[in-house]
Amino acid sequence: MSLRIGLPLTSSRAACGRAAVLGRRALAVALLAGLAACAQNSDFYPTKGDVKPHPGVARAKRHPIQGIDISKWQGPIDWASVRAAGTQFAFIKATEGGDHVDERFRENWEGAGRAGVPRGAYHFVFWCRSARDQMEWFKRNVPNDPTALPPVLDVEWNGHSQTCPKKLPKEQALAMTRYMLEEMERYTGKRPIIYTDITFHKDVLEGELPDYPHWLRSTAAEPEQRFSNRRWMLWQFTSTGRVPGVRGDVDRNAFYGTQAEWASFLSTDCDPRDHPRLSSQGLCSGK
Repeated sequence: MSLRIGLPLTSSRAACGRAAVLGRRALAVALLAGLAACAQNSDFYPTKGDVKPHPGVARAKRHPIQGIDISKWQGPIDWASVRAAGTQFAFIKATEGGDHVDERFRENWEGAGRAGVPRGAYHFVFWCRSARDQMEWFKRNVPNDPTALPPVLDVEWNGHSQTCPKKLPKEQALAMTRYMLEEMERYTGKRPIIYTDITFHKDVLEGELPDYPHWLRSTAAEPEQRFSNRRWMLWQFTSTGRVPGVRGDVDRNAFYGTQAEWASFLSTDCDPRDHPRLSSQGLCSGK
């Protein structure tokens, strides 16, 4: 003879049924939560990495169009591996000030071209050299290649420079920036991209130059949290990235939009959001 302790048989079966339903619901909730987490943390290019990932920029990896920017400091680059890793654009340092050419510019320019990586050149502004001198230097050293991406003007203070650490008054820096952008556009026929960081944007660019696409550096938070009222086209989200084909640290970047919007940008050299406005100026007509 056995002694049953607990609920009557009918009550016990009902309780088990309710438990099974609750278990299935809990499992479904857990699966949905897991799928949501995967969607939030999806990385389109898992072979790429970051040795010092910051949680504030995790969303950058969810953008499907990813690229790099490089200079001599990355050393020799295996561009075929860079391309195979899913890199869809590269901006290459070309010139600085009015008398410096990056030692690996030609090598990187030609290597990226051979590998089929869309590439553009950037000029790093030196605030103790005239804007005219700098643009003459840029035009002398950067090919006017109709297949290239639009040129980039890199504007940030030279705070670590031993020969030119000063900041200029806003109006003077803005006037120099405008002149160089206009000269770049006159030379290439393409609307240049402005690259900048948080400090320079706050000091000089905030509320200015809305007709140009912006490439923003923000490595600890999303651009919207660091740049006031600034729409971005490109986002530099880390300087400690890892990409196959590049030794050591490399800057990683994301394009704001979809594959279709990227294809539109490649074919017109204009941010698709600006086509209606800029087409009237003879831009965005297609390559």
